[in-house]
Amino acid sequence: MTGTAAPDISQLQDLAVAAPPFSYLPQTWGWALLAVVLVVAGAALYWRRRTRWQHDRYRREALARLALIEQHIDDPQQRIDAVRELPELVKRVALSIPGGQSTGSLRGEQWQAFLQRHVSRPLPQDFAAQLAGLAYQPSERLARLTSSQLHELLKVCRHWIEAHHVAT
Repeated sequence: MTGTAAPDISQLQDLAVAAPPFSYLPQTWGWALLAVVLVVAGAALYWRRRTRWQHDRYRREALARLALIEQHIDDPQQRIDAVRELPELVKRVALSIPGGQSTGSLRGEQWQAFLQRHVSRPLPQDFAAQLAGLAYQPSERLARLTSSQLHELLKVCRHWIEAHHVAT
């Protein structure tokens, strides 16, 4: 009897891997078109968000300054200076509106109408007069304002800065 050795696993050879019966690349122009459309839409969305973020830079800076003013209002030594800065901040925001009209010369009813026109929620009827009072009243009169009055005015200013409409 001739002895043949039992097959050993080390004798096995790797099989050649055949090419898949299909290609991983899209076979029709529709997929390429869809890819191009998605890339263009993504780029447009990125560009729009970036542009809006750049246009709202003045708004972010104003809100940061308003938060600082709010901290100073609670400090009795810095209260008057902080209160006097509030009308200037609102005016600077109005002047910074991209593509907006010049608001530097607006006063009284024109200023109130401008402020109201650029926000959806109604503002207090005397908002512009309150701001003018903060800028020009004597310090003794400003010192008599209560903390709740000032915080309510800050709330209205914050709403206007956050929500005013900008023509794009």
